[in-house]
Order: sequence, then C-alpha cells, then structure tokens
Amino acid sequence: MARILIVDDSPTEVHVFKTILLKNNFEVSVATNGEEGVKMALENKPDLILMDVVMPGKNGFQATRDLSRNPATANIPVIIVTTKDQETDKIWGMRQGAKDYIIKPASEADLLARISKAMG
Repeated sequence: MARILIVDDSPTEVHVFKTILLKNNFEVSVATNGEEGVKMALENKPDLILMDVVMPGKNGFQATRDLSRNPATANIPVIIVTTKDQETDKIWGMRQGAKDYIIKPASEADLLARISKAMG
C-alpha cells in the first residue's frame, strides 16, 4: 500500500484529498505546514507528497526545495497542488524539485493519474 503525505493547511482540501486517497487504498498522513511536512517526510519516508504552496511559515516551494536537496528525501516525488495558476508559479515549482504541478480543484481521475505517473 503506497503511503502519501498531504501537506496543506486547509482542512477542507485535506478532507477532499484524504477521501479520494483512502478510497483508492492509499495510506495517508497529513502535515499542516511546510516545516511539519519536511519533518514528517524525513521520519516516515512516504512514497509521494502532495504539497500545497500557500501556507504559514515555510511555504510549499521552500519545503519542496528542502526535500529535493536533502539526500534522505530527494527520491520522494512531490506533486505541488495549489490555486496558484500562473505559468511562472508552475515553472518555479518544478525548479524547486516538484515532479508535477496541479491547479486546485483537482479532479479525482486527474489526481490519481498524476500520482500514478509520479510514482513511476
């Protein structure tokens, strides 16, 4: 069973993602900010991370960069899932080490297809 870490400060978004993932037999853990997300990724080594961008403290771009530059977490694919829909945001997110970039709201089919692709 693949383990996915959701890093998002919105209880609504977390609920939506968690519902989709649990229904599709993923094991899910949740962090509510970038710092907690990086810490949990180091401790739990999830198979994939869904990363929001706009969060208090360390934002998703910063957390993604931290994860991609740390040898202990560099191999964990990160998919940025955000409302930030500018092309410059997407380019920046990918430069930080994200494997994919999804604009919210994400459909269940699209989310699952991209998770499958990112996990190889």
